[in-house]
Amino acid sequence: MSTGEIYSPGLEGVIAGETAISTITEGLAYRGYPVTELADKCAFDEVAYLLLHGELPDTKELGDFQKRIAVARRLPEPLRDLLKALPKWTLPMDAIRTSVSILAHFDQDMADNSPDANLRKAERLLAQIPVAIADQHRFSKGLQPIPARPDLSHAANFLYMMRGTEPTAADIKNLDVSLILYAEHEFNASTFTARVVCSTESDLHAAVVAAIGALKGKLHGGANEKVMDLLREAGGPATAEKWIRDALVRKEKVMGFGHRVYKAGDVRAGILKGYARRAAEASGQTSWEETADIIEKVMAAEKNLHPNLDWPAGRLYHAMGLEVPLYTPIFVMARVAGWSAHIMEQLAHNRIIRPRSRYTGPAMRPVKPLAERG
Repeated sequence: MSTGEIYSPGLEGVIAGETAISTITEGLAYRGYPVTELADKCAFDEVAYLLLHGELPDTKELGDFQKRIAVARRLPEPLRDLLKALPKWTLPMDAIRTSVSILAHFDQDMADNSPDANLRKAERLLAQIPVAIADQHRFSKGLQPIPARPDLSHAANFLYMMRGTEPTAADIKNLDVSLILYAEHEFNASTFTARVVCSTESDLHAAVVAAIGALKGKLHGGANEKVMDLLREAGGPATAEKWIRDALVRKEKVMGFGHRVYKAGDVRAGILKGYARRAAEASGQTSWEETADIIEKVMAAEKNLHPNLDWPAGRLYHAMGLEVPLYTPIFVMARVAGWSAHIMEQLAHNRIIRPRSRYTGPAMRPVKPLAERG
């Protein structure tokens, strides 16, 4: 390797591009707005509009946006037939990955990479993904899908389609805040995957499918599904401290802690922790919160590691009665807004993403004919 070249495993610390969508400098912000204020003052519908359109909507803009999303909340019948035919053991993340790929065939803008067409596709996917998640879930339970309602918000509609009853204001706010916090996070693994794919001038659906594949991994979005497994293994408040100390001695990875770019704690986890606690109290399941508190204290004292967003999100969704395999698909229905914004930004100032590698193989050597190789 020539002098001056720097190798950074996992691209840690590497500035791989420019973005006006979000920053983690001085706290996480979407297009200049602190995520703490967005979570407190906005619904997810407003934040999705902000990410896709570049600014928070006024009343008319939000109403028009919600009408477009409402119209798009339906799936082509061939996709619904496939979701119904999938084996019951199909993972929801695999089902939603396949759904987005199939939706591309029914989107007449699919091959059009113009800004206007990509914005239309992004809005449609924002609307269609929650429907696909809810329909596949209900089909897997032997239940019929529940059509979306045009009068409900994005978060409210998802819970309504899952349960068939109108959700409480508390559940709507819980899901809204989690969707806002999951919606965007700079050049994370799945977002960078989407930008790599679209940098070849592939289409938006292809980039989102690739991003879903990246998000599925347990070191990325799949971590929120591991939180309840970990808490159950810990056993409860009485056994949590011994369990976590033993796990650290065994050098086990504790999912939900640590972050590549946050060293002093994830601001999103701090926001969602209160919602998880209140949801647990409302459901009468506070033992998991008490267990989590004990694990947090040990991790901070022994490893100087702090919770990331997945840690309270897994507990929140459990307290809301949502099944664990749905946790990462919910991440998808939020992050598709961020992915789409990055895809459009990449294509607006595109240069194909093609890094170099450090070669570690043999030195140059001659090729022997087969007869000489024995």
